Amino acid sequence: MSLSHTLAVFEALDDPAASGETVRSLFSGMPEAEVSVQRLTSERGATDFVTVTVPGRAGKRSGGDAPTLGVIGRLGGIGARPARIGLVSDSDGAIAAIAVALKLAQMRARGDILVGDVVVTTHVCPDAPVIPHHPVDHMDCPVDLETLIRLEVSEEMDAVISIDSTKANDIINHRGIAVSPTVKEGYLLPTPPAIIRALQRSTGRPAYVFPVTTQDITPYGNGVSHLNSILQPSVWTEAPVIGLAVCSTAMIPGSATGGSQETDIALAVKFVIEVAKEFGAGRAPFFNSEELSRLLALYGSLRRIQGAMA
Repeated sequence: MSLSHTLAVFEALDDPAASGETVRSLFSGMPEAEVSVQRLTSERGATDFVTVTVPGRAGKRSGGDAPTLGVIGRLGGIGARPARIGLVSDSDGAIAAIAVALKLAQMRARGDILVGDVVVTTHVCPDAPVIPHHPVDHMDCPVDLETLIRLEVSEEMDAVISIDSTKANDIINHRGIAVSPTVKEGYLLPTPPAIIRALQRSTGRPAYVFPVTTQDITPYGNGVSHLNSILQPSVWTEAPVIGLAVCSTAMIPGSATGGSQETDIALAVKFVIEVAKEFGAGRAPFFNSEELSRLLALYGSLRRIQGAMA
């Protein structure tokens, strides 16, 4: 059950005073969930960067060697005040990521402890700027994307799920959630079977894998178009990254209020938790290492595509 956790986070963040401390308060009474908040500022405003770590029973935090899953809530901001009142569609990634941490922390407190650690990162900004963009306006962020993503992706993450609202386009015409192929060091790799199965059982429907181009996995600011920033974490890590899109059949601007579907966000939460169970236990690799080794032997490194990591 992830809907109640999604609604709790949704209500907590739907507040002009929402902050990193708002998130911290959600985890009161759950001391084993490690919550840190860092204030980031620039001349354009401020946002609170939040990290929540839920240790596993055999994870690195307890001296074990189980792999660590990173979960990133990608967004520009949860709100666009004063231009818009209320949560914007762009907030989906933050809501989902925090709800994942909240559900896992509750599971741990009750005795359902995952094998590996899960590290969740996102940021909370209720008054982010809006920037004109074709075909619909986009949410901006008070701090630059490079600063954020450097914090979002930590070295302890052995694989990453990047969650982002992906509705402001006419490429994905699907209501609910969808995953990307795996991205690793410039290579686009198949979406692994364990991820497909987790998506199918989480939604009760056939898996939807959204299209990704080479442009989408190159750094922002290079002069080419991107679907959105969902796969930008892949630019800053050697770990495999899968994008998890919260999407819609209609085109909805990230800056639009009333565009978030709570049940779709809850599906994203449920999917991530299913992957976390399997990944930490070694049953859900994000890529086929033998096939990647073969590709590297045949065609060499593609890390130059990452730009920042090259």
